[in-house]
Formats: sequence, C-alpha cells, structure tokens
Amino acid sequence: MHPVDAAVLRRTARGHRLKIERLGLEVPRPDEVLVRIVASGICRTDVDLCETEDAIVLGHEGAGVVAEVGARVKAVRPGDHVVLSYQSCGRCAACRDGRPAHCERFFAANFSGARLDGSNAFRPSGVRGHFFGQSSFATFALATERNLVKVPKGLPLPLLAPLGCGLQTGAGTVMNSLDIRAGKSVAVFGAGSVGLAAIMAARLRKANPIIAVDLRRSRLRLARDLGATHVVTSAGDLEAKIRRLAPDGVDFALEITGSPDVLRIATSVLGKRGTLGLIAAPGIAPRLRHPGQKALAIIQGDAVPQRFIPKLIRLFRAGRFPFDRLVGFYPFRDVECAIRDMESGKVIKPVLVMGNA
Repeated sequence: MHPVDAAVLRRTARGHRLKIERLGLEVPRPDEVLVRIVASGICRTDVDLCETEDAIVLGHEGAGVVAEVGARVKAVRPGDHVVLSYQSCGRCAACRDGRPAHCERFFAANFSGARLDGSNAFRPSGVRGHFFGQSSFATFALATERNLVKVPKGLPLPLLAPLGCGLQTGAGTVMNSLDIRAGKSVAVFGAGSVGLAAIMAARLRKANPIIAVDLRRSRLRLARDLGATHVVTSAGDLEAKIRRLAPDGVDFALEITGSPDVLRIATSVLGKRGTLGLIAAPGIAPRLRHPGQKALAIIQGDAVPQRFIPKLIRLFRAGRFPFDRLVGFYPFRDVECAIRDMESGKVIKPVLVMGNA
C-alpha cells in the first residue's frame, strides 16, 4: 500500500465535509500509472457531488509527476509530467473508433467509484476512489494510459491542471463537437470556466458575433477581454436583448448553466437552422421550434485528451488561449475555502496545490 493524503468527502451532522485524511492506496497494476499529484482543478461536477456522495475521494482535473508505472505501460515513464483527464474503456466500438468521450462504459469508468472490473484501490481504507479514473483530490492517484497526457516540463503543472476537464470541454465544444466556423453567431449562456473557454475558442474560430450571457458583471468584463463581441446580463428580458444583437437568431447557442429557464431562452433565440449545444443539460428535453434546428448533448467537448490538450497548450504558448486569466491557486488544506470562493464567484477556476513539481 502507498500512503496518500486525500480530501475525503464525509457526510456529517452539519452536512457534507471534505476532510484530509491519511489513506492507503494500492500499488499500480500492470496497466496503471502512479502519479504524484502536484495540483488539481476543482470542477462544477466535484461541487455538485459534494452534496450527494459520501466516503469518496473526488477530483478529476489532476496534474502531476509520474512516480511509478506498471509493466505494460509504454506511454510514460517515471519523472514525466502529466495532466489527467476522463477515463474510457478502450475496447468498445466508440473507443476503437477514436471517440472515447462516447465510451459505452463512460459512466462506470468515471462515476462508479471503482475500476471497470469493480475493484477499488482505496478499499482497505473504507472509501471509494477512481473518480474519472483518478480521484485527484489527493497527493497520489492511479491512472491509465487512456486518461493521462504527457505534457512539457517547461510549464507549471498547477496551471495545466484545469485542461483535463472544464477547459477541454468548453473549447472542444466549439472546435470539435460543433465545429463552429468563421462568421457564425454564437451565444454562450454561462461565463464560468467552461463558457469562457468556449468564448476563447469561438474567437480562435473567428465567430461573429460572440455573445456572452451571465449574471455576474465581473465575468462579463472578462468575457469581453477574452473574445466576446457582446455581453448580456441575465437580468431583465434576456431574449429581447439577444434578439437585438441577432434578429434572425443565433447559429449556435451553448447552454452551460443547467437551468431550465435559461435552456428555454437559449432555445428561443436559436436561428431556424441553428444548433443548441447542451453542456450542462437539465433533466428536460429542449423544445425546438423549427424543423431545421438541432440539439446536441456534449460530453467532454468530444476531445481525445492526448491530442486536444497538447493543442490547447500550444495555443496558450502562442498567446491565443489565455486560460491563465481564469485560475486562482489554493493550498490543498483550503479545499473547502476554494469551493466556497468558486460558488460565490470570487474565483472562476480554483486549483488546489498539493506540492512542487
């Protein structure tokens, strides 16, 4: 067993709490990689599950240094810097076809709290792990070649951590799932990390107009800096505000908030041949108004992490995807403070820092 300090989600009389505990983690299997986690981003999914789960190690935007590799691992070796992303089975038709975000066992691989064979490397400690194939709210995590990406050593790992989920999802929605082209109009409902990544990607694709919608004016100011041509506050008659900017409706509407009311408005401002991208879909189906409209539920921006994350890094280095403007860093012990700041809007993308590279 390998000793690990992990933020364990516990249900208490006062509600759910994340408490750092010393656990035992199994050594890597032949197809696994032990990663010393340097940092982990906090994603909306982590926060949502903090309200419902118990006795589990969350975290799915990990970045760190390879500490040990199993006998069958070829992609990395000890000392390599890596970013961790979502898990996939590697065997189903979607995975074989190069579409791992549509893995037939996606839910089991990422949300079951166990490996795909049902085992759990944290089992002797009495908690569940393997969240998104990593459980990166910890000082060490187990991953596989399918959900880790080797990255250059010249960039700080805490900065790269959020690329594994939120930023990949937002940018991938524009560049992969919807393949938005120059001159197309886009409305992005929700200017958090996913929405702002989508806005940066829309600017890269030369979309126009790019309309950012949010309640928080500070986020709208940042959205303008990062590529939005217009910003709209969610207060008031939102549909009328957007219709003034796009009288015939927008070509693409991205719904990221998960609000049924916002979904209704996103649908109402869609052009007659527009596409609705559902990234945080609520539990209702959109009611499209015209036969030429489409709705697409999007998972991880249809990104293949080993190809897409290096692409985002190259864009960042070229000054074209400045995601560093979204990030705020917190010591690992301040995990609950980081979540509070995220929920209050004080920080857009909190990143927990566990150690040095």
